[in-house]
Amino acid sequence: MTQPEALRSLLEAVANGKVTPEMALDSLKDLAYESVGEFAKIDHHRHLRTGFPEVIWGPGKTPDQIAQIMEVMRQRASVVMATRISLDVYAALQKKVRGLQYFELARICAIKPPVIEPIFPGEIGILSAGTADLPVAEEAAVTAELYGFRVQRLWDVGVAGIHRLLDNRHLINSVSVLIVVAGMEGALPSVVAGLADCPVIAVPTSIGYGASFGGLAPLLTMLNSCAAGIGVVNIDNGFGAAVLAGQILRTSEKLRLASQT
Repeated sequence: MTQPEALRSLLEAVANGKVTPEMALDSLKDLAYESVGEFAKIDHHRHLRTGFPEVIWGPGKTPDQIAQIMEVMRQRASVVMATRISLDVYAALQKKVRGLQYFELARICAIKPPVIEPIFPGEIGILSAGTADLPVAEEAAVTAELYGFRVQRLWDVGVAGIHRLLDNRHLINSVSVLIVVAGMEGALPSVVAGLADCPVIAVPTSIGYGASFGGLAPLLTMLNSCAAGIGVVNIDNGFGAAVLAGQILRTSEKLRLASQT
């Protein structure tokens, strides 16, 4: 009942007299949140408020806690996702949660339908500077796909071999929003933003030698970019970049629909 379509159907059933107000109230009584043991409160209402469901942050939770949370969430959501899940934690979860799928490079495990059809127009282009940046880039890509967005990937196109990027100008020109993932000095988003006519979301990674300071150097480079139209998320935050890109596309669609009416 936390999905917009289901809630609309319930309200229509009440209006048509097929469901009593008391029955509807019983369905909605746990709409705000639901407790899981004494360690979690699941925000079932988040999808209705923001367009995106709550996601489980894996580190710091035991496999048993994650499994209990997933079992509660799966009762109300078609997709349940947990991020930053290591292979050994997934092995433990697999014994507790049926139908669990693991995206190893992205470090994401999910309960999902066999096929997720894209439900929003536009495409998200995701670029990574180097192969070592792929876990963060794949976290963004898998998150976006699980949320119902189309994704185009372009890996290993960092500025050290800029011809690799320039050979793929067609991708930069074809997508609606770009996520650019880079470590080291973090120059790639500035270059991409100088070529693109769409929003660019820069993701600094913790990849680099000592003076990178665990991603602080690329973060500062991206914040100080001379190219306009760049937004920057936190170090290694591929998940946050995907949600921001999704919000941009959802807002664009809302504006398009509003202009038609």
